Amino acid sequence: MKDVGDLKAGEGPGIAEYRIDDLARVAGTTVRNVRAYQDRGLLPPSRREGRVAFYSDVHVARLRIITELLERGYTLSNIRELLGAWASGQNVGELLGLEAVLAAPWSDETPTTISTEELADLFGQSEVDPEAVELALDLGVIEAVGDAYLVRKQRILNVGAELVAAGIPLSAALALGARLREDIDRVAEGFVELVATYVFDPVGDLIPSEEIPRLTEIVRRLRPLAEEAVDAELADAMARHVQTQLRDRLDRMLGEFGRTQSEAS
Repeated sequence: MKDVGDLKAGEGPGIAEYRIDDLARVAGTTVRNVRAYQDRGLLPPSRREGRVAFYSDVHVARLRIITELLERGYTLSNIRELLGAWASGQNVGELLGLEAVLAAPWSDETPTTISTEELADLFGQSEVDPEAVELALDLGVIEAVGDAYLVRKQRILNVGAELVAAGIPLSAALALGARLREDIDRVAEGFVELVATYVFDPVGDLIPSEEIPRLTEIVRRLRPLAEEAVDAELADAMARHVQTQLRDRLDRMLGEFGRTQSEAS
């Protein structure tokens, strides 16, 4: 199959011609679907000789595009809009590339399954704390699957386990996770609003073909840009808070240690 961006409406070899049964077979669909797509205006007109309709390779390509879009979860109404944009000169391949970037998962974590016993062991407990599990479920860190759990945020779970191992109550660690999610949600919303307001809105609803690659690249770069900004601000904030809280505690401990040593001598 040619890439959908390689064909324009009304273009194609147009050498072979098919009756509707042959068209459906070659395109990997059914005669019923072909007729339904025709009724909805998703296919270009056929060439008719009397009562017999003949279809070309352009129709084959169009049917394969429709099938591909349906498999991606598009409705026939969505497909009609896309094909309308295609007919007006927009590259559907580029539009789908932008759609793929928007729909792609933003996390590279792969969900894993963990038993109740393994979850308890991860936090050094003999059995799981029902209240803690409930909060972890609310945070989307884990998901109940039968008698086990699907871990969706392994890194968050590992951070929680290390904090608990350091002596921090699990409930306190999870409460911090809830606050973190709220704070990060606001940060993410701010980044997306910035791009929507100053990049997408000026382009308009009908995106010009020449703008699609630029928008696709901006969306692709959004995650690493946000991560860099958050990492830089987090590093600065951590340095300030460590200095003002933990450093002061260390100075007091060193002062007390020095006083004790002087008295001992």
